[in-house]
Amino acid sequence: MDINASIIDQQIDGIVVEIRDRAREELSINNDDVRLKSLAFVYLCTKTLLDLDPDETFDCLTEGGGDFGVDALHMTEEIDGEFTVTLIQARYKSDLSGNSHFPENGINVLINAIRHIFDPSAELGHINERLKFKVEEVRSMIRDGYIPQIRAIACNNGQKWADAAQEAIERAGFGDQVTWEHVNHNVLINILQRIKPVDETLSLVGKAIVEDMNFSRVCVGRIPATEVALLMKRHGERLLERNIRRYLGLHGNRVNEGIRHTLYSDPANFYFFNNGLTMICDDFSYNALQSSDYQIKVGNLQIVNGGQTCMTIFKTMEEMERKGKDFPKEASVLVRIYKLPKDNEDIVLRITQATNSQNPVDLKDLRANDEKQQRLEVSIKELGYHYRRKRMEGSTKPTDITSGAAAEAILAVWRCAPHQAKFLTREHFGKLYDKIFDNTLNGAQVIIAVLLYRIAENHRRRPSENDPLFVRYASCFIAMQMGKRMLQDLGVDLSNLDHRNFEKAKTLVEERGESYFSKAVDDVHQALQSLYSKQYEEDISLQQLSATFRRGDLIERLSKQFSK
Repeated sequence: MDINASIIDQQIDGIVVEIRDRAREELSINNDDVRLKSLAFVYLCTKTLLDLDPDETFDCLTEGGGDFGVDALHMTEEIDGEFTVTLIQARYKSDLSGNSHFPENGINVLINAIRHIFDPSAELGHINERLKFKVEEVRSMIRDGYIPQIRAIACNNGQKWADAAQEAIERAGFGDQVTWEHVNHNVLINILQRIKPVDETLSLVGKAIVEDMNFSRVCVGRIPATEVALLMKRHGERLLERNIRRYLGLHGNRVNEGIRHTLYSDPANFYFFNNGLTMICDDFSYNALQSSDYQIKVGNLQIVNGGQTCMTIFKTMEEMERKGKDFPKEASVLVRIYKLPKDNEDIVLRITQATNSQNPVDLKDLRANDEKQQRLEVSIKELGYHYRRKRMEGSTKPTDITSGAAAEAILAVWRCAPHQAKFLTREHFGKLYDKIFDNTLNGAQVIIAVLLYRIAENHRRRPSENDPLFVRYASCFIAMQMGKRMLQDLGVDLSNLDHRNFEKAKTLVEERGESYFSKAVDDVHQALQSLYSKQYEEDISLQQLSATFRRGDLIERLSKQFSK
């Protein structure tokens, strides 16, 4: 028995208990223990690899009949004309020896899925409804001119696919637009244990500057790219725990492609074309009697900026090794090593934010200690709910409200920007932060927005027989209309919704929430008729519906309808 495979198996048993009810309600998987365990493995892989919360993770799952061999699908927002789609196929065996290869037929099925999913004109044939709506959303983005970059991830509790499967991948001819990754129990354990401190010795080249300042120590020097690659090979994503961006992939990301190209074509000048790495640690030491080529011993090392560079250097080294090429020893990169006070978490967050400011990032964690977030936490707690402004492990309770869910709900329900709520999540804690979390926002408004939004989202995930097709794409727009009706029944405007009338507002949501939903659906139906005339009733496609709700075409029409 493989010890890591055994640990993952234990985790899966716990996940089965956690997701059993949702699997029955949303995926029609009843008490089939084999299917539940398989689903739990898909859930664990998706959550761990994409760093999603439990609700986001379950929303990705597409496992079941007619799933094209795709057990989970995740789509990112568009950035610079591109978006990333992750396809996960998982094969789980009760044999915990960890010796079996990922099956060749699984790779062939995934290849076929890629050919069909990303061609908007291809017939889908038999496909389950949950996957169908996701695929049509992807196709809608493609029809709008956005370019998909695809990650195909094959997961099992064994070995990587064999040579025959690799040959099938190469024959597929997808080129750089599709990257293939294998994930098994060892990879999962490595990621799950990444909080374990990394103690290392870094070999710098050439001169370096070391200076003590403000109870901290700074080293600025140059590190060979080979050293970086070996560092990532030994520790992987454990080094990136503090890094606020996930690895974006070697292909399809322009910056990472540029890094790889330079390593191939001009390694001697790599140092001049890269912004460098920023590392933090609890302590570092070196031989001060040397004049150059320092060996730096570091404790609890973390890379807070440059994770993309590090992973791309590592992936490029692997790629060169497969091609029989030597990795360039002359390539080096600027490195900044900061020893910071252990009791000053704020400076770590500020350094991480400042050094990552050149690219779009997920800023939820960096905003967690913002005064507005702390104030909301207190306000929401007094009303009987728990505001999770910091990321936590484990599933959420009905009384828990995450900062991400709050931002999405507030932007849709109270700020009347449902398209931004759904499709600009990367900016919720960036450019849209002050719009969402303005100085008038209070705990009551947050909770009511989330409760209304949950009703619309529940219908999106588990539509009833009477729900029209657009409910799958329109939850933010529906929630916006629900909020207007709730305020109307409460007899106040938003500025007067606070702790004094919170219980009455909550009661209205509990008693009339489904009625608000039905009326909001009617609003959206009429707005679509107004926008598309007879075409809406006759032959509007799912791709067109998806595109409609990605834009703001309906907002003005919905506003006029409600004011009549």
